[in-house]
Amino acid sequence: MISLMVGCGPALLAAESPWTEVKSPHFRVLTDGSAGAGRRVVREFEQMRAVFSAGFPNMRLETGAPLLIFAVVDEASMKALIPKLWRRGGPNAAGYFQDGWEKKYAVVRLDQDIPGQYQVVYHEYVHTLLHANFAWLPTWLDEGLAEYYGNTYFEQSKVYIGAPSKRVYSMRGSASFPIEDLITESSWIKYRTNDRLIDLLYSEAWALVHFFVFGPGMERGAKLSRFYELLEKGEPQHKAIEEVFGPVARLDEEFSRYTNHFEFSSYEMPNPESIKEKEFPSHRMPVAEMETELATYQLWSRDPEDARSSIERALHGDPGSNSPREAIGFLEFGQGKDSEAELEFDKAFDADHQRYLSLFYGTMLAGRPGPEARAQQVKFRAAMYDVLKINPQFAPAVVELAIACLREGDLANALVRARRAEQLEPTRAGYHLLTARILLDLGRPEEAAKKAAFVAENWRKSDHNEALELWNRIPAEKRGSSDSFAEEIPNGVQTVQGILKSVTCAEKGRGTSLIIESNGGTLTFRGTGEPSVGYSDTLWYGRDHFDVCHHGEGLRAIVRYKAGADTTFAGEWVELELRDDLQGLSVFKVQSISERKN
Repeated sequence: MISLMVGCGPALLAAESPWTEVKSPHFRVLTDGSAGAGRRVVREFEQMRAVFSAGFPNMRLETGAPLLIFAVVDEASMKALIPKLWRRGGPNAAGYFQDGWEKKYAVVRLDQDIPGQYQVVYHEYVHTLLHANFAWLPTWLDEGLAEYYGNTYFEQSKVYIGAPSKRVYSMRGSASFPIEDLITESSWIKYRTNDRLIDLLYSEAWALVHFFVFGPGMERGAKLSRFYELLEKGEPQHKAIEEVFGPVARLDEEFSRYTNHFEFSSYEMPNPESIKEKEFPSHRMPVAEMETELATYQLWSRDPEDARSSIERALHGDPGSNSPREAIGFLEFGQGKDSEAELEFDKAFDADHQRYLSLFYGTMLAGRPGPEARAQQVKFRAAMYDVLKINPQFAPAVVELAIACLREGDLANALVRARRAEQLEPTRAGYHLLTARILLDLGRPEEAAKKAAFVAENWRKSDHNEALELWNRIPAEKRGSSDSFAEEIPNGVQTVQGILKSVTCAEKGRGTSLIIESNGGTLTFRGTGEPSVGYSDTLWYGRDHFDVCHHGEGLRAIVRYKAGADTTFAGEWVELELRDDLQGLSVFKVQSISERKN
């Protein structure tokens, strides 16, 4: 439990600089500046959203992770909000964006509110919109669109879309990459250690998107939209480009002429009438609520010590407040104190029935009910439906409903829910693989193979390897493709598979040891440095809270290691992949329909 230590921790940030909340129809801004400054920031985010609403009428603009924007007055306020970033030697940044599965945050400095300074924030916000709608985009297109829209220039009554990126000036005097290289993923991997060439790749990605919108014969982006559609249908990228834009060699010549002029158009869009900045409501944040918001941000930033201090200040400011309960629950959960966390989540939801994360985590910590526990199953399902009533976009609850159907042998409804989770979070490889598992159990191996191949082709490392494992379980004659895939593993390592029995996380820098149960015995591995860890996307606590030190016990583990001279250990682990077999409901164990009928 959290112990209240009055007077400990840094000075009360919220009391020293009172914070104001400003709300618009789709965003919240918390600012230690004026309410007017907060309204200006939230108006620009509304304008950016409106650009996509007008340009992509079928695009999903809401995700399961709400975006909270901090608008701080200057560098000192930004350092106080993100001390961990500065302790790492962070830059004198004008803006910062933090993506997550459950929450997203943007931080902007009000003293840097000049055109182009928030580009990195808008760039990353555009990524969240793209990733909510496309399962996969080639890197040049993903980054090019983020650069293209991230450089949108805002005025009070209008926006300018297509304004040149600052990066474009790096193209002057530089030999451009051929489009053939630009559309090849290996180019980004090949040059990732060369900042100048990577900057040039980003610049050309921006310029290529600009060319596909404003270039001669490009129909103001209509051709680019057709290209998207072909990608979504599974058309190979190179073939789709030539089908829509013509031969790559000719395209190279046209693109070179376009970029050599260095005269780039933009188009103007009026501010929608619905964006009425002066009408955005605002109010001064109570100390306990503001400190709770800070604590939550710090928790999602993996900064538990600062979060603890903020929680203590919240409780000091209002000892009877329930607002820190959810933050306390996540702090306890992050330390592996599950019983205490469950209690805090239950209290948080009892105090505020809009806290869907507290309901979800409290329910999951109580455990998935077994197939024989009918009453508990009904209660579990009801909790997941209640989560979705509050936040219909929250995909983990949809996944849990799919798993509940699997546990009951209801594969048809499991498939419906798995596909809904895919729609909500198309960039999560594990959701596609969940659908593939169910398709295979339904006796539809060709469809399962197509899903597995899609993930194996477009995701890397642990996701790729998990897809490959499923692919290899499908009979070769049912795959409908001659594609072949290889595991992505480091050179010079050995592999062992088993069940993770325990993890011991030593002091910082001392390494983490693993004990694996395999073939009736146990193996102990030690780690040094920062080994790579991957895990299935269907793990219910997900990316925002995954910690190899807690909550991994009992999962199937694939350990890549190097044998050493110290016989105390089986070796030094360099990679760990944790697979979620859905509590024994893997594709290898669920009964098929024909088996159940017999």
